[in-house]
Amino acid sequence: ALVDPSIEAAAINAALRVAQALDYTGVLGVEIFVLKDHSILINEIAPRPHNSGHVTIDACAVSQFEQQARVLAGLPMGDCEAKSKACLLNLLGDHWFDQQGRWREPDWQRLLAIEGLHLHLYGKRQAKPGRKMGHISVCATSQSTLDERVAYVISLLERS
Repeated sequence: ALVDPSIEAAAINAALRVAQALDYTGVLGVEIFVLKDHSILINEIAPRPHNSGHVTIDACAVSQFEQQARVLAGLPMGDCEAKSKACLLNLLGDHWFDQQGRWREPDWQRLLAIEGLHLHLYGKRQAKPGRKMGHISVCATSQSTLDERVAYVISLLERS
């Protein structure tokens, strides 16, 4: 997250305390909110791979899924360092409908032409507003390039 280093340290510390209190081994998603006063609040814990970590499929040397499989198989943990800057965007069923509620799919041709974009559809047969249909991971070597690509992806999703 693009947060002050003190907030990042507090979030890491909180997540480690949760894992230690649970005596947990494996992938543990800890969803944390940063409040206006810069304090943090743990919103959710997920003792498994979690949607918020799906970006690891494309951005990390070892994804959260491989990491969990390694733990379950008693294998050494893999390198989870990020290979690139990345952002995950959920694809909701809303993106399959226009402003008037008429069916229209996202502009896959334009989306898939974006460098660093990775499309993951979940194979759900029916799009419904609010339903997670998949996600897009956008990767880049710099934060400014990532920001530009993400803004463009969002503009395409809103227009299509």
